[in-house]
Amino acid sequence: MNRSADTTRGVALVALAALLWSSSGLFIKVLPLGALQIAFARSLVAALTIAAVVRLRGGEPFPRPDALALGCALAYAALLILFVAATKLTTAANAIFLQFSAPIYLVFLEPWVTRRPLQRRDLVAVVVCFSAMGLFFVGRLGAGTLAGNLLGVASGVCLALFSLALKLQKSSHPKADPVTAIILGNLLVALVCAPMALQDFHPTPPQLGILLYLGVFQIGIAYLFFSAGMKRLSATVAVVTGTLEAVLNPVWVFLGLGERPSTWALLGGLVILGTIGWYTLGPRRQPVEL
Repeated sequence: MNRSADTTRGVALVALAALLWSSSGLFIKVLPLGALQIAFARSLVAALTIAAVVRLRGGEPFPRPDALALGCALAYAALLILFVAATKLTTAANAIFLQFSAPIYLVFLEPWVTRRPLQRRDLVAVVVCFSAMGLFFVGRLGAGTLAGNLLGVASGVCLALFSLALKLQKSSHPKADPVTAIILGNLLVALVCAPMALQDFHPTPPQLGILLYLGVFQIGIAYLFFSAGMKRLSATVAVVTGTLEAVLNPVWVFLGLGERPSTWALLGGLVILGTIGWYTLGPRRQPVEL
């Protein structure tokens, strides 16, 4: 396969992953279950799905994790729980756009950890995106929406920490398979949520079908698509392609439930996505002299 065809296939696989990920908002909103119940069932099914595929491929789904793999798993588990809770409490658009602010936290975290000089474009991206995040807190902001927005911000921080831990793991252990952290993270979610989730947990057959979809496809198969696509793409192309999730997530919720994010939130989301695209694709410039 030539380079162009390989890249095209990689983009298609990441886009498929983003398409599946984007369905989370609609189904989380539709399910009349608590956030912890959804997180528990979805992650348990996802862990079993990914582990089964790894086993069928002849891999080891449950190797002993090192400190970095455990850190990845903890950040990923927190990310999953916080995102489900945020989606339940605020609009799907707010939850996903605030989660996609993760690259902005990496602007400071990555140079601090890797000793990379901070650049002027880094500071511009941070100022613009944090200003845009403020737009989510303008207008229709009841107590539930405020809590949901704050949880969305926290999920973005966890996504940044998860991404950074994965990068550190890749640099220190190039042969390590990140699937270990994904499986472990989902199992941690199931373990943490189980005590409260299993209280009065009696999903109907349709609800059980949605939970199985979320675990098998929205997380499990989507991650496998993403992993396969990443092997053919640069991190830049993968990040930009992945923003498809943030665009489609509120669209499905609007089409399915008629939920309309505020004009301020839409404006903030567009600014964040546009800034991430500019920051990811643009040329690197001179470091800031501090």
